Amino acid sequence: MAIANRYDFVLLFDVKDGNPNGDPDAGNLPRLDAETGKGLVTDVCLKRKIRNYIGMLKNETPPFEIYVKEKAILNKTHERAYIAIGAEDLLKGEDKKRKGGDKMNEARQWMCANFYDVRTFGAVMSTGVNCGQVRGPVQITFARSIDPIVSSEHSITRMAVTTEKEAENQSGDNRTMGRKFTVPYGLYMAHGFVSAHLAEQTGFGDDDMALLLDALTNMFEHDRSASRGEMTTRGLYVFKHDSKLGSAQAHSLFDRIKVNRQSDSVARDFSDYVVSVNEEGLPAGVSLLKMVG
Repeated sequence: MAIANRYDFVLLFDVKDGNPNGDPDAGNLPRLDAETGKGLVTDVCLKRKIRNYIGMLKNETPPFEIYVKEKAILNKTHERAYIAIGAEDLLKGEDKKRKGGDKMNEARQWMCANFYDVRTFGAVMSTGVNCGQVRGPVQITFARSIDPIVSSEHSITRMAVTTEKEAENQSGDNRTMGRKFTVPYGLYMAHGFVSAHLAEQTGFGDDDMALLLDALTNMFEHDRSASRGEMTTRGLYVFKHDSKLGSAQAHSLFDRIKVNRQSDSVARDFSDYVVSVNEEGLPAGVSLLKMVG
């Protein structure tokens, strides 16, 4: 059964001596707002971490398979849907492949039922074998750092080379030089929205919602790498409405979460900030769930 409540949430996370989201168009520099100098982490990056966590937690088994994952061939997954609903004949011929016939809606429902990220974030599945399009009930904004970030560049050395020619050019020294970019410290905030009306269309239920909050809380704990050694969820504040439409505008709820610096010194730790949460006078029909923080 789909959720019967609208949700809005605020996610706070930080990074220390790491690159939370490199920009491939800028040599993998940490993403930032060019006008303010504040750091950015894309919604796609955050959704990737959620997908990875749930895929690991649920062992990639239905109804918690992950549609968009490493090395996936999406049209092959679409074919699985038609086979599962007994409409494999529609996979023959390019014209039928594009249209999907009368079974397209059924195939789309099968995808929603079996793939967590489809019924959560939605998907465009009309890229060949046509399973239609799904607008997901869960949407997440770009995360933006509270303060401007500084991108530090580091030279790194590998005591090995890739080819014999490189070794000959170095007379056997066998070193490879590289570069690494990090943010000394950054505290980021993102906003999220969960629509009960769109959840009805995909079957996103209460168990799925609980799993989403679990992922937002713990996804960084299983995403360690040389460039993301210390990333942590520092706050997850969930506003639950007692109806599908909701009882207040999201921005008025988000304004209740304030993050301020403790002093004018350079921030290098979460303790350099104070997070205040205004729980007084919440609009009727809205409750605040503090999952972290």
